[in-house]
Amino acid sequence: MKRILFPTDFSEAATNAFVHALEFAKSVDGELVLLHAFDLPVFDSQYFPENYMLIYESVELAEFEVFKDELPKLHAIAQKRNLSHIKMTHRLMDGDLLHTIERAIKEDQIDYIVMGTEGAKNWSDLLLGTQTTAVISDVSIPVFSIPAKAVFKPIKNIVFTTRFRPKDKIALKEVLVIAKKMKAKIKCLYVKKDSSDVTKETIKEWETEFANEPIDFNVIFSEEVKESILDFIMFKDVNVLVMLTYKRNFFENLFHHSLTENCAAHLDIPILAIPIE
Repeated sequence: MKRILFPTDFSEAATNAFVHALEFAKSVDGELVLLHAFDLPVFDSQYFPENYMLIYESVELAEFEVFKDELPKLHAIAQKRNLSHIKMTHRLMDGDLLHTIERAIKEDQIDYIVMGTEGAKNWSDLLLGTQTTAVISDVSIPVFSIPAKAVFKPIKNIVFTTRFRPKDKIALKEVLVIAKKMKAKIKCLYVKKDSSDVTKETIKEWETEFANEPIDFNVIFSEEVKESILDFIMFKDVNVLVMLTYKRNFFENLFHHSLTENCAAHLDIPILAIPIE
């Protein structure tokens, strides 16, 4: 059974992402680990209060009360969607979000992360200006990023952008496992520029290897890579966009795979980030 980490601050964006997490858990026969992280007060070592433990305990107790009050609301959402059978465990951890997520991944043997993003005005804000970015760029497991306005829809079409690298194929096979569980199709998309070095033979090899899989290969000839990807998503009824995050050069990866900032605010669909070493 796959284990899915769902970090939450109980905001509106997080609650919306919870619906996606539930449905994803249903699709992959998974269980959810709900994580709420909180920061403790930071004091100058020269003025460390004598009653620090009392302060610590009061903050921890307050966070526990919030946690205790909010959890029934999430369980009610699961029941309303007839998903109360999804197993859920709960973790309340002190520390910054990234640190607690890394701990949870290791201690709970997490396979996927589903988390919400909020307040995105453009593509850079969506990925570069949120805590989600730090998680995507640091962890070594797939991360589903759910925009605050992304209403859940059954996943039928997944866009997988590629430049036909060998490592891309490994990621495609990983996405294929998920797609089959969801009974979804993968639209493998390559925007070919005049300077592109991908040969027809390479594309044909991929098409042959995946001929019996629910994958369509789409090649668009254009110098406007970002705009072409966005147009494809908007006109092909896409439910999920897959991004490959090359861990050794994450920001270069964002440059190649991001969409134009002026248009990306309209991209209210989940983004699945697959880490590539």
